[in-house]
Amino acid sequence: MSDTIAAAGTLDPPAVAPPPRRRGSGFARYLAGKAAAACVSLLVTLVIGFVLFSLMPADPVQSLTRGRPTSDAQMAELRRQLGLDQSVPERFLSFVGDVLTGNLGTSWEFQQPVSELIGERLWPTLLLTGTATAISVLLGLWLGVRAGWRQGGKLDRIASATSLTLWSVPTFWLGIILLITFSVGVGPLPGFLPAGGMSDPAVTGGLDQVLDVAWHLVLPCLTMVLVVFAQYVTVMRSSVIDELGSPYLLTARAKGLRDEQVRRRHAVPNALLPSVTMIFMQLGTVVGGAITVETVYSWPGLGLLSYQALKVPDLPLLQGTYIVFSASVILMNLLADVVYRFLDPRVRAQ
Repeated sequence: MSDTIAAAGTLDPPAVAPPPRRRGSGFARYLAGKAAAACVSLLVTLVIGFVLFSLMPADPVQSLTRGRPTSDAQMAELRRQLGLDQSVPERFLSFVGDVLTGNLGTSWEFQQPVSELIGERLWPTLLLTGTATAISVLLGLWLGVRAGWRQGGKLDRIASATSLTLWSVPTFWLGIILLITFSVGVGPLPGFLPAGGMSDPAVTGGLDQVLDVAWHLVLPCLTMVLVVFAQYVTVMRSSVIDELGSPYLLTARAKGLRDEQVRRRHAVPNALLPSVTMIFMQLGTVVGGAITVETVYSWPGLGLLSYQALKVPDLPLLQGTYIVFSASVILMNLLADVVYRFLDPRVRAQ
């Protein structure tokens, strides 16, 4: 009996199941990891941006004084005022400190704070690129789903050929062609759309100004849509084709669902995942705008502002726009990771 009791005493205690992991804590850790990675990316971006613009071969002082009689003493004083006489480490520490406090410096060309210039040009860029992105997403996904669902059909052949052609066309070249065709006129076709700018100075206030801005928006928005929507068509079509042979679609058809229901309820949600990444990447570039499109059509946005800064070169303005562009892309990547966690169960299981 004692042997039996002793043997029983050596038995391992019953296993206790670990407490279930709370979903909130898992999401918090996931979000914290992605946010930390975004901060590291932003820090690397600051380093790259400073090195890139500090090592530009052009002399900003000579560019600013071009065509003006300036002595060596005046040029040395101008370099001192611009902080170009400091060492590279001193300039970098000053640059990082100013960025962290929201001070992006003063533009050498416009003699205004860079943050104010960016704020003034932000709305036209958001209007142009935001409108073009929304139209491109809706049109591209709609056409990509139908082209991929009927692979090899007439719509698929037309959509694939058109999207590949437009995707490979240089944006500035397409903008110039549309500008000549619809603003200048070709042959018997007269020009009827505005050639550039955001509005007519003679039109002020009320509904007339809104319609005038929309009229000026047609050509630059059309140029961006023709290039951007082709990307969504190609990616969405490929994703739908990959889903066509999946077993869950055969099961859905076996249940008696109509072809439209199978496509809308089952195929499209799974095929959307690659397009979600592209959508957020495109949203990240919305703030940056399209430098070529805004330059061709003289659209007063951040893209045109960056082009004007490159001609000097205006280093504070270039650094400021670079930081804003990069930060918007990093932020949208972070949001894409968060959305992916809700859309893809495989990410939630990690």
